[in-house]
Amino acid sequence: MQRRSLKELINTEDPGWPLVQELIATARNQVEVLGSQRTRGEEVLLHLQVTTRSPMGAIALETGGILIDHGWLRFLGSGHERMHGNLQSWNTHGSPAESYTLDGGLVIAHDAVGGFFALNGGAFPGKPGTAFYFAPDTLKWETTNKSYSELLAWALSGDLEIFYGNMRWPGWENDLASLTADQGMSISPFLFARGALLLNVPGALFPWTSCGVCISTWPNSLGVPVRASIFSHLQDCPRESKCLKLVILY
Repeated sequence: MQRRSLKELINTEDPGWPLVQELIATARNQVEVLGSQRTRGEEVLLHLQVTTRSPMGAIALETGGILIDHGWLRFLGSGHERMHGNLQSWNTHGSPAESYTLDGGLVIAHDAVGGFFALNGGAFPGKPGTAFYFAPDTLKWETTNKSYSELLAWALSGDLEIFYGNMRWPGWENDLASLTADQGMSISPFLFARGALLLNVPGALFPWTSCGVCISTWPNSLGVPVRASIFSHLQDCPRESKCLKLVILY
């Protein structure tokens, strides 16, 4: 399939950016748009091969990413000093993180507790282009029954408190304030543990840092992609689950 040029991808007659701006302007949830470098946005757009008529293409070109609800939910753009991961690095084979890409899916967003949103490109049953969510409390990919545009509108104005439920804890906003958008909170006990209960206990929550993509299999017997980056740098540790470094500070 022939790749389209930048001129073909940038739609000046019916751009999607005004729609994204309208959704942001009317958002019920707190939102912050990260700035972008034009050349970096163009590079990511060329990689995606989607036009700027679509909201995803517009966000890739016009933003470094979008942080929603005090940074709890992060929509990927072209990258920023506060969120180096972008729509290209999370979905590129041939990069240092090649082993961690999601075959048949396009990672578009992640949250502060290791949940991921990805568009279906054959990885999941159902309609292509539908957004699926990897839930850290079940270790399963679940359909949202939403397109990218619908997911973005929901994230900006939907009830995230209900959606995340007991994945949140008292004072989570303060804990997230000290993290970059490439970081999240690793929680003990694990959210997927039966009967897991989040307590406001000092040291029960600690930050993990990702360096590029980190959708791994942990443990291998589960056979499902799961955010398992508890390393200071991804390249410091290969994919095998035996390299996981988990420190619970009680």
